[in-house]
Amino acid sequence: MANIIGVKFRPRGKLVYCDAGETSLQVNDYVVVDTGHGLDVAKVITLEAPSQPGEQLMMVVRQAEAEDLEEARRNLEKEALSTCNEMAAQLGLKMKPLAARYDSQGERLTIFFSAEERVDFRDLVRKLSHALERRVELRQVGARDEAKLLGSIGKCGYPLCCQNFLTSFASVSIKMAKEQSLALNPMKISGICGRLLCCLSYESKEYAAIKKKMPRLKQEISTPWGKASVISTNLFKETVTVQLDNEVIKEIALDELIHSEENL
Repeated sequence: MANIIGVKFRPRGKLVYCDAGETSLQVNDYVVVDTGHGLDVAKVITLEAPSQPGEQLMMVVRQAEAEDLEEARRNLEKEALSTCNEMAAQLGLKMKPLAARYDSQGERLTIFFSAEERVDFRDLVRKLSHALERRVELRQVGARDEAKLLGSIGKCGYPLCCQNFLTSFASVSIKMAKEQSLALNPMKISGICGRLLCCLSYESKEYAAIKKKMPRLKQEISTPWGKASVISTNLFKETVTVQLDNEVIKEIALDELIHSEENL
């Protein structure tokens, strides 16, 4: 006796009957089906054969594995993002759809987008929900989240921190760049998102602590060779370059300086 099952390729899609062969299945299992146009993943809805089989049955290739489900999810997300792009353009909405994400059950879809202004996307949500047969939510994100969703390579040559390991965005200020003696050139201290580099905050506290110990430029300090004037400081090496009274220039380790009350 043929092992005929009913499956759906989409939650609200048409019930399609397939020949499962010798594959043992249960309702709610997922299977890989040969549709005649390629392989696709479907969900088992019923194990009962139709009373009057009509069209030719599709064939179940195998029970779906985790890799099959993941690939099917990615394909659906790409399809949803493409559909959103087309519909947004048709409705004249000034928005940039970035990524689509299904929930674990594949029943709810969230589409992230960026826009320079607020967008009235209510009509778009209705059309998308009808076209994709899913509950759809649109969520506007900022520049940093856009970079995290799209991903890229940072100025350092490594994948973006926000995409690689950061779980949240720390507060970053121009003061952090100043404390690290960086050139305040927006092109050099900004990421591809146009915001200040997240990595400026990684060692900010350490830089601030070291800088607090450093003498000021032109400050007169005591050294093992006598009084001297500070010419420059090096936060990385934790050294101070000074000019002695005899005009000799020396680079001294920070811990070799002689601090007195009048120098502080």
